[in-house]
Amino acid sequence: MLTQWDWILFDADDTLFHFDAFAGLQRLFERYDVQFSHADFDDYQAINKPLWVDYQNGVISALQLQHQRFQGWADRLQVTPHDLNSGFLTAMAEICLPLEGATDLLNALKGRVKMGIITNGFTALQQARLERTGFLGYFDLLVISEQVGHAKPHPAIFDYALGQMGNPPRDRVIMVGDNPDSDILGGINAGMATCWLNADGRAQPEGIHPMWQVASLRELQDKLLS
Repeated sequence: MLTQWDWILFDADDTLFHFDAFAGLQRLFERYDVQFSHADFDDYQAINKPLWVDYQNGVISALQLQHQRFQGWADRLQVTPHDLNSGFLTAMAEICLPLEGATDLLNALKGRVKMGIITNGFTALQQARLERTGFLGYFDLLVISEQVGHAKPHPAIFDYALGQMGNPPRDRVIMVGDNPDSDILGGINAGMATCWLNADGRAQPEGIHPMWQVASLRELQDKLLS
């Protein structure tokens, strides 16, 4: 099955890496002597989630997202939103762990197919996590929305990635990700094959039809190497 692919593209957060924002925020605010609670996290997410939707829809920039989500805490602590965002990205890099099966999958694929990452995450965090986990050398391509100026599912980020890849036939590229809206719909609209990593058993969104759906990276490895 691996011979049908020239490239395998992965999302990063919750596809290759655990993304525990609550733990990262707790670590960040410990440095300000703040006991960050679940209620605080709910309040944060009430601001953060709509900002991510706006970012993915091209309404706001990456910098605006990063600053606006921390503006309230910055005012309260009398620091800058930049300081809090930078501290948060550092904390997330410090606690980063590969998703179960990620290391085995990448080891099984290395040298047999080209691999890349397309992520809506931020440059500072992505670079640090790849270095920390030892994953950096596995990938022939790293595309970060903050650098491109467009976020998944916008077709421009996929077109940019394909250009960097030398414009291989799109049906020989498969996009793997956990987010059906940004990863799967974006990949489908770009003419790629797609694999939805649905570890939580969520219902498939109406109108989004991945070629494959897997519950784990181990299942994906079995499919690719069968």
